[in-house]
Amino acid sequence: MLERIPPRSGTAFRLDQGQVLEVTDLEGCQVADLIAFAADDVREALSNGRTFDYEETLKLTTGNTLWSNRSNPMLTLVHDDVGCHDFLLTPCSEATFRHFYPEHPVHRGCFGNLAEALAPYGVEPDRIGTAFNLFMNVPFDGASGRIRVEPPPSRAGDCLRLEARMDLVIGLTACSAYASNGGSFKPIGWRILS
Repeated sequence: MLERIPPRSGTAFRLDQGQVLEVTDLEGCQVADLIAFAADDVREALSNGRTFDYEETLKLTTGNTLWSNRSNPMLTLVHDDVGCHDFLLTPCSEATFRHFYPEHPVHRGCFGNLAEALAPYGVEPDRIGTAFNLFMNVPFDGASGRIRVEPPPSRAGDCLRLEARMDLVIGLTACSAYASNGGSFKPIGWRILS
């Protein structure tokens, strides 16, 4: 059964080795922040730096693996309808809203949603690092080094499936930032495939 994360909120759950997590953009143009920790020691966490190093690419899609800060494989992308994800930017937070969106009310963002959802698993806020931002569109200008955030190209029903390479605790959100989602907020669907 497909679970639903309401707009601008998040959840956390266990994902055992060998299980496949399917994340679906239910309505299109919506980002989902994903973060992972080893279930038996949450000090081992998803690492963008290790992932870029070992996968030798910034463009992660089917066949690529997401690695931990201890150089262990955590999740392998086994199906990808979109092929556009970000692993450079941290989860949006209250500070993000004050910095980028001063004309809008401050929101706790994905960081606050992840912190609340992951607390029962022993994950402290300072352990929440860079998320793997599913469907997020962050073009990079090779000449200037500048990045920008554009609306995600995902359409309603597009999904990404990730196979757990170890027992994990997963944090997952329906992103709260205006630019990341084309200015509107929608739900994200997820389910675990055995």
